[in-house]
Amino acid sequence: MASLSLLPSPSSSSSSSSSLSSLHHTTPSSSRLTLRTPSLNLRTRTKISSIKAQSAPVLTQDDLKKLAADKAVEYVKSGMVLGLGTGSTAAFVVAKLGELLKTGELKDIIGVPTSKRTEEQARSLNIPLSVLDDHPHIDLAIDGADEVDPLLNLVKGRGGALLREKMVEAASDEFVVVADETKLVDGLGGSKLAMPVEVVQFCWKYNLVRLQEMFKDEGVEAKLRAGEDGKPYVTDNFNYIVDLYFENPIKDGYAAGKEISGLEGVVEHGLFLDMATAVIIAGKTGVEVKSK
Repeated sequence: MASLSLLPSPSSSSSSSSSLSSLHHTTPSSSRLTLRTPSLNLRTRTKISSIKAQSAPVLTQDDLKKLAADKAVEYVKSGMVLGLGTGSTAAFVVAKLGELLKTGELKDIIGVPTSKRTEEQARSLNIPLSVLDDHPHIDLAIDGADEVDPLLNLVKGRGGALLREKMVEAASDEFVVVADETKLVDGLGGSKLAMPVEVVQFCWKYNLVRLQEMFKDEGVEAKLRAGEDGKPYVTDNFNYIVDLYFENPIKDGYAAGKEISGLEGVVEHGLFLDMATAVIIAGKTGVEVKSK
């Protein structure tokens, strides 16, 4: 395997910032949507930089994901409280953390998992774990994403862990995202794949119909997510998920997120807006880092 020349560690990079404030943003609503929830605070927006490293084309997608995960772990320092993400790429991050703890290269790490399956993996690697109740301040969260737009806004939650992911990542000083190049979109919803909305089980169809009507101009199709057994998929929080499939990208993500949150019975949505501080992208030509 050819060697991959990666970026310098985050501690020496001017594009990384540990002082970025958390959440969110208030932008003018679109003319169609009526905002029903309070305004959100925005992380300070800075210029997005991008540096690319080249690799041999023989690397597989899993090889690239692992390289991206290893790069993300460079942001981790001993003594940190870490948000542990959910998904195939995040699993590489958790595995690397377990390896570094075993060798003693990292010490005194505490992980806050975003799903039961991440919790199980971390425990199997002897990573000390906690919850937000006991550690409400998180130094760094690392997780995957389903879509990434040019401003590093995200769609997340196709793995079903969106509520816990958003809670943990909103409590983090820094949020580093690891994704592959197929997740890059010009506008959120642009992949035409699911944008999840977690809803209570009670009268779920009522909210499915309201969500579909809300985004009729974007040509949305709303579907209740089903599990492998054909029954409704149930989240770790005992809720259902309504997946929204957009024919056209969402025009105003901030207005859309507020309007979705304003529906009674909606628990959380998969729009993660102005939360990521860096995105590490694995592609056929190597690993690219985009930072704010």
